[in-house]
Amino acid sequence: MLTAAFWGLVQGLTEFLPVSSSGHLVLVPALLGMEEPDLATSAVLHLGTLAAVLWYYRHDLARLARVRTDPDARRILWLLAVGTVPAAVIGIVFDRKIEIIFSEPWLAAALLIGTGAVLALGLLIPRGARHLESGRTGDALVVGWAQALALLPGVSRSGMTMTAAMAQGFERVQAARFAFLLAVPAIAGAGSLKAADLVRQGGFEPAMLAGVATAAVSGYFAIDVLIRLLGRYGLAPYAVYCIVFGSLAWWLV
Repeated sequence: MLTAAFWGLVQGLTEFLPVSSSGHLVLVPALLGMEEPDLATSAVLHLGTLAAVLWYYRHDLARLARVRTDPDARRILWLLAVGTVPAAVIGIVFDRKIEIIFSEPWLAAALLIGTGAVLALGLLIPRGARHLESGRTGDALVVGWAQALALLPGVSRSGMTMTAAMAQGFERVQAARFAFLLAVPAIAGAGSLKAADLVRQGGFEPAMLAGVATAAVSGYFAIDVLIRLLGRYGLAPYAVYCIVFGSLAWWLV
């Protein structure tokens, strides 16, 4: 149970902070000499972070339910639908190749450094003022392809999508809103499919519920901290962290 809770904590804190949860789930066990959680377990832990983002953005999601009467809700749903397509297609087509990549800690370390570099370059983007309600199809495609890159371990989903959204002129907190709402279908899809596989294989143990719960609580905390600090510091602290931790991991693994 403690092991499941530990992985849930790692998953929850790193899923929404732009530091790559997938990269940490590869690098942390490599650095600590532990057996890393398999992809199915990692995906099930995503159900905890899914609960966190659903609760944090519950008012937005309730608004989306008024799609018939609210034109802004229709626009946002369209953006989320379009933005989900790239990662869904890449994930389905290259599923087996991605699983092989997940076994290479050195690659996760290199891609984490790359994530840090992208976040650092994002500091050069002028601060925007657009809100999600002003989004266009082109914006959704740009952010959606950025999300597809996060299928690789070490590439941060939130980091890539927030940077892409800010490059499209969205205000920082609105960029995070876009990124996290877009993560809902991706996390739900991956988590549900892998959870079903795990149940069929008889591998879903009660102890895993501790991991899911820990991921939910720590994930909510991570979103709250990020949103509170984003306006003041942007993504600079996370760029430094990714480059430093990625470099250390590269040297050690």
